[in-house]
Amino acid sequence: MKGSGEFSHSLFQIEATNIFMFIFERSTMLDYSKEKLVELGAEITTREIYQQPDVWQTAFNHYKAQADQVAAFLKGIEEKHDYVKVIFTGAGTSAYVGDTLLPYFRKLYDERKWNFNSVATTDIVAGPEVHLHKDIPTVLVSFARSGNSPESVATVDLAKQLVDELYQVTITCAAEGKLAQQAHGDERNLLLLQPAPSNDAGFAMTSSFTSMMLTALLVFDPADLAQKEARVAELIALSQKVLANVADVQALTELDFDRVIYLGAGPFFGLAHEAQLKILELTAGKVATMYESPVGFRHGPKSLINEDTLVLVFGSRNEYTKRYDLDLVREVSGDQIARKVVFFTERREDLENVEQVVLESDILEDSYRAFPYIVYAQLFSLLTSLKVKNRPDTPSPTGTVNRVVQGVIIHPFHQ
Repeated sequence: MKGSGEFSHSLFQIEATNIFMFIFERSTMLDYSKEKLVELGAEITTREIYQQPDVWQTAFNHYKAQADQVAAFLKGIEEKHDYVKVIFTGAGTSAYVGDTLLPYFRKLYDERKWNFNSVATTDIVAGPEVHLHKDIPTVLVSFARSGNSPESVATVDLAKQLVDELYQVTITCAAEGKLAQQAHGDERNLLLLQPAPSNDAGFAMTSSFTSMMLTALLVFDPADLAQKEARVAELIALSQKVLANVADVQALTELDFDRVIYLGAGPFFGLAHEAQLKILELTAGKVATMYESPVGFRHGPKSLINEDTLVLVFGSRNEYTKRYDLDLVREVSGDQIARKVVFFTERREDLENVEQVVLESDILEDSYRAFPYIVYAQLFSLLTSLKVKNRPDTPSPTGTVNRVVQGVIIHPFHQ
């Protein structure tokens, strides 16, 4: 696939939220002013990608102001129950928030007391009795941009119907959404509204995904406030580095490719799912995508690689896991079939024919490194969408895929 879109140097201000100004690298072909981005149908998505560092700082400030309330809510549950099941849930991108966070909390917590799970609302509504049990104290953590998705609302209703000891944490970007509205006045429902700009107006979730993910990390991470503040500052700095180096992302999009594969282990498996969805959504399927773990990739999915394929590997900083990441990277690059292999890492490795995205940090666990990684993937998806002449803000040419899902019939569940 040969594309003509090259990102350029432009400057415009996000006046509605008064967040900040951002810059694109200059190219000889195009100068993407704000007006040009509007013409291309890309202004909203571009703005919402670039606003994320400031959204995250605001989200942290909101958490800091509510930290005592959050701690008291969780302590009250822990004191009342010897065992608690936590279910992270959401639909689509919102479900991948929980998928990305799950490995971190499973590692930190004693699962005999706090048993963390990630189950999409789309799975819960189709089989509620599999996941919701009458006699098991349950904390339902709902992630939702609008809070109006039929499955998300129905999942809460089903949980209330089926679980005797139900608690909720509602993390949503829309104060007027159904999930937020029904949380008011419910002492068993902790409502954590995200900064208003995170309620993405574009089709694809970008800052809504990362803002909700950050808030959940802050809520359930047992680290002290000073550690959390340092981690937020670090992940913001690394993500700003990615945004500043958008020319590197643009250079990748200028290669000839029509297939993109994301690979990641642990938290990065869920993140790879979100990254591949961004390509799928913003190109309206014009670029074939898939995701897998580096170890699982050999077992059949590797067949997708041809000479028009980009393989992007989200590398773990865990030294044991990273051995498997590097084995796969060396294998795929050594095959000399893929157009390009890109490896995300905290330090430069001895690799041949591999582009490395180096994001150094001594204090960030993988779940926190997910933020600069996904910013790179968002930029890549945006630029690829422009390359294939799609409109990122409204990428579905037929209108059959919508910002908030439509056409879902919720059937009554009878016990």
